[in-house]
Amino acid sequence: MNMIRVLIQLPEPLKAKLDAERKRGTTTAGLIRHLLEQHFKGKQAA
Repeated sequence: MNMIRVLIQLPEPLKAKLDAERKRGTTTAGLIRHLLEQHFKGKQAA
């Protein structure tokens, strides 16, 4: 599967929460990818 990069801007409080997740071992890219996959799985079922 080809991967592409997506650049987004986030408010500082949200970025701080992502940084906290990183300290627990979850990457920002991994979390966003997971959330998008879950979002679109829900759209297909509807």
